[in-house]
Amino acid sequence: MPWRQADGHNTRRQATVSVTRRSPVVSDHTHNSPTRRVFIDKQSPQAFRALVQVSEVVRTTASEAGLDRTTVELINLRVSQLNGCAYCLDVHTRAALRAGESPQRLGVLSAWRDTGLFTPPERAALALAEAATDPANASKQTSAYEAAQQVLSADKISATIWVAVTI
Repeated sequence: MPWRQADGHNTRRQATVSVTRRSPVVSDHTHNSPTRRVFIDKQSPQAFRALVQVSEVVRTTASEAGLDRTTVELINLRVSQLNGCAYCLDVHTRAALRAGESPQRLGVLSAWRDTGLFTPPERAALALAEAATDPANASKQTSAYEAAQQVLSADKISATIWVAVTI
């Protein structure tokens, strides 16, 4: 059954998301009108500022550990793919391109294991980031950590995990 979106166009019943900096609108399968969401950064500015500070510290930590900007953005993108965050995917795709990442590698990131386009340290960082995103899978965490120890310093392992858990 068609219904009218916020922009006035009729569509089939489907979930749609429209995200802007000021007015995210989420429409779902059961309602004919968009639902306005709370802007948690505006509702709880002190918590948001603290999160921004943590993010800045993690970025500095990654840089000081020797993780280059493209690797950090690959981690951000892979975790965002797993989490299904369209906003983060958009932001970090643009950031990765600005950092010099190739469109080809970005295009195959979700299948990084099946391509030879990523270096051993990048592969270790991606596996570790995936493991950090799936904490219930202990065997995945153990194997990713052991593989990372072969090619990454302790500082890079720590920074990789921090990047993954703070995206």
